[in-house]
Amino acid sequence: MKWSFKKKEKQQIEEKLISPKLDRRILNHVPDPESIRTTVDRRGIRNERLAAQNPDGVEAQALDKLRMLSLRYTADFDVYILGPRKRKKDTVKARAVDISSTGLLVNMEDWAQGDSMDFAIGTHASLSFNLPPGTMPEGFESRVKIDAKVVRSFIHQKGDQEVKGVAFEFDRPLAEYFQKKRWGYSIYSASFSLLLAVGIIMLMRIESIIYFQYHYLLYLYSLIAAAFLLTRYLFGAMYRDVPINPHYTPGVTIIIPCFNEEDWIQRTVLSCVNQEYPIDRLEVIVVDDQSTDQSVKKIKQVIESIHNEAERFATKERVKLHVLPENGGKRVALAEGVKMAKHDLVVFVDSDSFLEPNAIKHLVQPFQDPKMGGVAGRTDVENKYTNYVTKLQTVRYYISFRIMKAAESWFDSVTCLSGPLACYRKELIQKHTDAWLNQTFLGHPATFGDDRSMTNFILQTHRTGYQDAAICSTIVPSDVKVFMKQQMRWKRSWLRESLRAGGFIWRKEPFMALFFYIGLIVPIAAPAVVLYNLIYIPLVHGIFPSTFLMGLVLMALLMSLAHLLFRKSKLWIYGLVFVAFYSIVLLWQMPVAIATFWKSSWGTRETPEDIKEREKKEARKNKKARKNKNGMGLPF
Repeated sequence: MKWSFKKKEKQQIEEKLISPKLDRRILNHVPDPESIRTTVDRRGIRNERLAAQNPDGVEAQALDKLRMLSLRYTADFDVYILGPRKRKKDTVKARAVDISSTGLLVNMEDWAQGDSMDFAIGTHASLSFNLPPGTMPEGFESRVKIDAKVVRSFIHQKGDQEVKGVAFEFDRPLAEYFQKKRWGYSIYSASFSLLLAVGIIMLMRIESIIYFQYHYLLYLYSLIAAAFLLTRYLFGAMYRDVPINPHYTPGVTIIIPCFNEEDWIQRTVLSCVNQEYPIDRLEVIVVDDQSTDQSVKKIKQVIESIHNEAERFATKERVKLHVLPENGGKRVALAEGVKMAKHDLVVFVDSDSFLEPNAIKHLVQPFQDPKMGGVAGRTDVENKYTNYVTKLQTVRYYISFRIMKAAESWFDSVTCLSGPLACYRKELIQKHTDAWLNQTFLGHPATFGDDRSMTNFILQTHRTGYQDAAICSTIVPSDVKVFMKQQMRWKRSWLRESLRAGGFIWRKEPFMALFFYIGLIVPIAAPAVVLYNLIYIPLVHGIFPSTFLMGLVLMALLMSLAHLLFRKSKLWIYGLVFVAFYSIVLLWQMPVAIATFWKSSWGTRETPEDIKEREKKEARKNKKARKNKNGMGLPF
């Protein structure tokens, strides 16, 4: 009998992304140098009017708010329309086409002339619909019942059928509607619950002090871990962005390193060019690291479309593609981009990350301080609604930036200027380029962790900061195996660069230095502490670890409730799930990372080091196969 085994083909995960409705102008946020285009959105509100409304220099904030109000998203959900008479029998069912915070466009395929509601302009109606997750930004997913009026009504052709389209303007923006409905309750409940959780944690630490004499190492760890966690939330809450100075617009070069990113690179390039920033002070350089897919073709296509937008935006002089002669890795691609950069500030953007139109404007503000060497922006998860893996990462990403990096920024010592969006002084990058490119750790080449590594070089002599309003979103792993490989890579780079930073961080602000060393010890010791509390204590002493489990629950609540407080999102519950997943799975990667720190393969993409690793595995496999073929090493 002949047996055959076929490897089951892996299904491709379809990423679920929020879809802003495309503007007819691909560079709709770029300032017009000739003032030919004066409107800032399709509703016709003009810059002059905004300036008149904001004489005290808050025009930038007003423009940001206007942009959020006017941004439309493609939609596909049922909408129930109740006419001015409020009779349920007159309810009309429609289908949403697009939605913004201020209005909704629907199609009514079953509408016929002579229906009880004629949808004349100015007609008032009550709209009822359920906003599905992923239609609008996080926090908007909810049931909505809101009054609106008709501002446009038209007939259009959809296939062989005539369909009536109706545009409604809400009586108040959805943001204001939710603030008085679900968001307000979320803020109050999250605030109260956070204070309660902090109170319980502090009471539990009093217990640790009482029992300190019985096991001083364990209870000392407990006290240190709690103090470390609570102070991070405290300083994260105290953090504030550097406000926008409208007269400060230094020259910026955005560098995008690309390797096999054909799915996302066009959107990345477009988001970097389409910035609310003076065109003579912004250039974009894409450096392709010998991609083997269609990345270069996609980059050329989007650059050509950008060049065709309008000559007055001078994109031919400031948007460039450079292809490396051979694959050299991400650091080489970034270094080559810095060589080509003509401005004094350089921004590194990952090839699967997308900038908000005002990201650069916010990101550069801390550089008004001459000692500021680098600044990180906030990274949100773009594909947050794809599956449970991406939802788990959504809460973690937000807390990592809004709380953890914000707390470090309070002391001007952010320890990792993350790859998706970070800005540096070019002179500092050039000063450390050779050491960065040739970095080794205990004799082994350091290929990943480029962001942490460069941050360490900068942090030795300069300050590093964080700007929460400088926002980008990124594609995170939606496959569990890819996610696990990414986490292992991050832990190895964290371990390596944290040990490096430990040699000089003591020269920084004393509290920050203490903060750093505790943050280094706690994760390394965590696996042993968990084993002791969850395995040793129950088996040897027969005591259920209720206190320890309560501490884990409270830690999870801090993360989840902070996310609920700031984001008002239903995804907050995944903070609890993430802490459980971390304790059961991710925590145990740390001992493995310590034991295999020398590995330099990414594991998630075919870098030169990954190719070497694969070739080594194939060589070992072939050697074993030859031995079996020759009758050697067989178990019988």
